[in-house]
Amino acid sequence: MYAILKKEITTFFSSPIGYLVVGLFLVVTGLFLWVFEGEFNIPNSGFADLAPFFLIAPWMFTFLIPAVTMRSFSEEKKAGTLELLLTKPITTLQLTLGKYLGAYSLILIAIIPTLMYVLAIYMLGNPVGNLDVGVTIGSYAGLILLASIYTSLGIFISACTSNQIVAFIASVALCFFLYFGIEGIAAYSSLEGTTTFLSSLSIKSHYESISRGVIDTRDLIYFVSVTAFFMILTVWRLQKNQHTYLKKISNIAQPLLLFIGLLLINYSGSFAHKRYDLTQDGRYTISSPTKELLDQIKSPLIIDVFLEGDFPAEFKKLQNETRYLLEEMQAHNPNIYFEFSNPVEPGETTAQVAGQFNEFGMTTIPLKVKQDGKETTQTIFPWATINFNGKAVPISLVKNVVGSSPEQLVYASIQNLEYAFAEGLNISLNAKSKRIAVLRDNGELPDAKIADMFRKLGDTYNIAPFPMEVANQDPEKALKALQNTFDLVVIAKPTKAFTEQQKYVIDQYIINGGNSLWMLDAVAIEDDSLRNDAGKTVAFPRDLNLDDQLFKYGVRINPSLVVDLYSAPLSVASGEGSESQYIQLPWLYRPQVPSLNTHPINTNIEKPVRFNYANPIELLESNNELSKTVLLQSSIYTKVEATPREIALAQVDIEPQEADFQAGQQPLAVLVEGAFSSAFTNRVLPDGSDKERFRESATNPSKLILISDGDIIANELDSRGQPLELGFDYYSRTSYGNKEFLLNAVNYLLDDNGLINIRSKEIALPFIDTQKVSKEITTWQVLTIGLPLVILLIFGVIYTAIRKRRYAR
Repeated sequence: MYAILKKEITTFFSSPIGYLVVGLFLVVTGLFLWVFEGEFNIPNSGFADLAPFFLIAPWMFTFLIPAVTMRSFSEEKKAGTLELLLTKPITTLQLTLGKYLGAYSLILIAIIPTLMYVLAIYMLGNPVGNLDVGVTIGSYAGLILLASIYTSLGIFISACTSNQIVAFIASVALCFFLYFGIEGIAAYSSLEGTTTFLSSLSIKSHYESISRGVIDTRDLIYFVSVTAFFMILTVWRLQKNQHTYLKKISNIAQPLLLFIGLLLINYSGSFAHKRYDLTQDGRYTISSPTKELLDQIKSPLIIDVFLEGDFPAEFKKLQNETRYLLEEMQAHNPNIYFEFSNPVEPGETTAQVAGQFNEFGMTTIPLKVKQDGKETTQTIFPWATINFNGKAVPISLVKNVVGSSPEQLVYASIQNLEYAFAEGLNISLNAKSKRIAVLRDNGELPDAKIADMFRKLGDTYNIAPFPMEVANQDPEKALKALQNTFDLVVIAKPTKAFTEQQKYVIDQYIINGGNSLWMLDAVAIEDDSLRNDAGKTVAFPRDLNLDDQLFKYGVRINPSLVVDLYSAPLSVASGEGSESQYIQLPWLYRPQVPSLNTHPINTNIEKPVRFNYANPIELLESNNELSKTVLLQSSIYTKVEATPREIALAQVDIEPQEADFQAGQQPLAVLVEGAFSSAFTNRVLPDGSDKERFRESATNPSKLILISDGDIIANELDSRGQPLELGFDYYSRTSYGNKEFLLNAVNYLLDDNGLINIRSKEIALPFIDTQKVSKEITTWQVLTIGLPLVILLIFGVIYTAIRKRRYAR
């Protein structure tokens, strides 16, 4: 067998055709990846990965490998040496393996120079070395396995004919059919269950799984079994006239039985399989909460994805990542079916379809695209719908980060993909069961200022206002309604003091196991009060009559202002009339607080949370049975200003001195958990309360989150008075992490920790250093195309010199 292997390699590289075939493969591949414009161009993709190479490689292999294998047996047959080989003291299997390993070794040799692409990506990454090694290893493993099937197939075809051209064409056709053809047939199949079955036969579905860094034992079984299938066919083909027992089996029945055996092997491998995610960030490992949702699907669930078409590189990445996620979900539960389609069908205009989408609240994205030196606008429909039990749930594939670049938009959207689909599955599978009460009648924020937050929460929970005026009239009735109906109470920036009856209702709600989210201002001051001729106002303490109640819960908000060197700007109008413009002034009363990553609530919140005139929270030792966790805090460069005090815009002209900001980190958001004690213990109960129903302490634990800024939940309004995305600053065009933090807080208070874990999942996309690419692109084009050819040339020179020296002796 070794002699056959050696002969194959020697014969290949003894002829200029061998070098021509490998050289052509390297040149064409290099041109597509580094020079030609298109979806395979790596520098233009903006991402530091070799995905374009592994997408184009099956096409290249479809021609390269048949060119290598076409002469394996065809030439022997034509020259009449095959019978001579069969009479030698080697078995037919050894002969076949020798031919196979010889051709396979040549393919591996052709792959080695492509490692130059890995070096190029490594050096062009931002920062240098920003390359996912796991994905690269998995991708090359998929490429090697793909080459194994193509090689065995080519060897088999070569054994069937004495004409090398026929062998080449037939091998190309069969490789194309097995990789692309079966997948295409599956896409157009209308028979139930046929699509999944046909896809499982296609090389494409198995190769794409491994090429993105996911090793599945089912894929390994497929590649090994299909390679063995063609190897056995080749052996049988060579033995056809040698053994009488084979003559008893017809030429049709023999491969048919082998094919059935192939199906059985792959079918049995699907029962006990393992998947290994080699990616550094585990992006293709579905979170446990998502798996729990997928396990609930017992009948077909169809997902229509409208992200199909010729997109810029960033949105092509989003399209691919969406497809990969859905493939992982389908691998976990085969009841999931998905299809990518372009919503604009022949005969329709983009404007018509966009109007239809807008009617269902599914907004489109107008994207400016430069092509052939011209800038055009392309409309993208970044939506999917989950169809289950007659109910369609829209899924936004793009996370709305207003003011961001396309790269930032796609990056944030990929981070949010699993959460978006998990949330959609949750809505499709589970009815809304938990209710949130938004307390009213104490001067809280108006509906328009909290619209975005509760619009988002409304997808998962039932939201309703709760009038606290009822508590003044009949506290027991209000308590019963609150306790029996709602799972969470939200207090959003009250400005009027609470009565004792209202405090009693909230207190007993908490004692009976209710959860609450408090967003309070202990100091009265608004940005609008600065917009006067003098440009100043007075900040004074705001008495909400809650200090004694919060003290009993182990926390206190001091009526002071937190001033932080790490702060967000304030937008102030400059100029008059039509010449008026908004400028950004440094405003130290707007702390921007990064995620602490110390609790599920504050984990992996990408953008800082913006506060506005926040107050320091003090953690008290009045109740040691309660657990207190600081969720957000100011920076170490903080000072605390007592009130009342004058606040003036002129303060922006004063250079802050670091020595004045030595108050240290001040808690701004605190989680309190445990069995609470009533604030009315050993006190006279308010009028209208029932002493018999009063409880001094809780038997079941509950949770409370206190945030010392009511504006943390307030969204801005546009010029038409319409709510903007929570956390988006209209004038600075900057987005903050307020929405993500509050969503995590509400999910935690309502024990939906699964949604928090999914939302907190971090995906690290490797980016290319675009500035470095623009400066060094020519150098890297020469290296990635020229250096592999130089390596091939050096190999040829050395190989030829060794052969000449050996035969000269």
